[in-house]
Amino acid sequence: MRYIFIGSGAIGGSIGGRLHESGRSVVLVARGAHFEALRDNGLRLGVPTGTLTLDVPVVARPEDVALREDDVLVLAVKTQDSVAALDAWAARPVAGGGTAGQRLPLVCAQNGVENERLALRRFHEVYGMCVVLPSTYLNPGEVVAPCGPYTGALVIGRYGTGSDATARRIADDLEKAHFLAPVATDVMRWKYGKLLGNLANVVEAVCGSSSDAAAQDLVARAKAEGASALDAAGIAYASEAEITELRSGTVDPQPIAGERTRGSSWQSLARGAGSIETDYLNGEIVLLGREHGVPTPVNAALQHAARESVSQGRDPGGLTAGELSRRIAEGVTA
Repeated sequence: MRYIFIGSGAIGGSIGGRLHESGRSVVLVARGAHFEALRDNGLRLGVPTGTLTLDVPVVARPEDVALREDDVLVLAVKTQDSVAALDAWAARPVAGGGTAGQRLPLVCAQNGVENERLALRRFHEVYGMCVVLPSTYLNPGEVVAPCGPYTGALVIGRYGTGSDATARRIADDLEKAHFLAPVATDVMRWKYGKLLGNLANVVEAVCGSSSDAAAQDLVARAKAEGASALDAAGIAYASEAEITELRSGTVDPQPIAGERTRGSSWQSLARGAGSIETDYLNGEIVLLGREHGVPTPVNAALQHAARESVSQGRDPGGLTAGELSRRIAEGVTA
């Protein structure tokens, strides 16, 4: 099987780089300066044992790679970029006949829970992946993944119908590439559990850190709203204890000198990416709350603050946790 990573930042670069290192066939898809750096200098992947320089094949467009019947597409862009990426790849022809959407499996290696539904409209075979993989992408051509003994935990399962032989083959390749990769029949339960943890991402991004008492209070309140909304919707989710058990002793931080791991939303603001995934994290809770009559003022305020930070071109830390708490108290949530 050959793995084509649609998006080669922190997640796609880490997984794709490790698979390439283990001898699997990999193609990275990247844009702009990141594509140029990967093409000219290879992928520099920082791991606890040192920096790997990996000469992974890279392309800039779907048209630049001829798809084969043994390809696996791995979607690793942020959710706000999923529709454009899915539309660009679903209609691509595959050797022997048919299109990617008809013939190739697609794995959603992404935060949030909307991507699988978007993908299933366009692809016959869709797999969810709950990604527990602290990693950072800030500079073109460079990704840092500072955990061990496994680089990350990647729970995988077929979307809608549980596990199958393809999921197990992918998991086997991942296990040989420094990942813990359990196959689950209920992968979305894991992804909803991860969603609750990701509600903290925007606090770190907007406030610069989520470690002080005021920020921790916001995080706790956002998660409480999230659990209430999921419960009201009747959606099962993995507990925080389950996710902690999954990674404890397997995906442990092993700091790399000069590197500090930040959340994906913080990285988006720091890179000036022009968009942020909060609408599909905290915004998912706001949506469920509105559908099921559960108030979600904290998540709504965080969603608004994230949009504001992007539109005004703010760096991480543009607002304090105290200011956000004041906004919530005053009802400024949207």
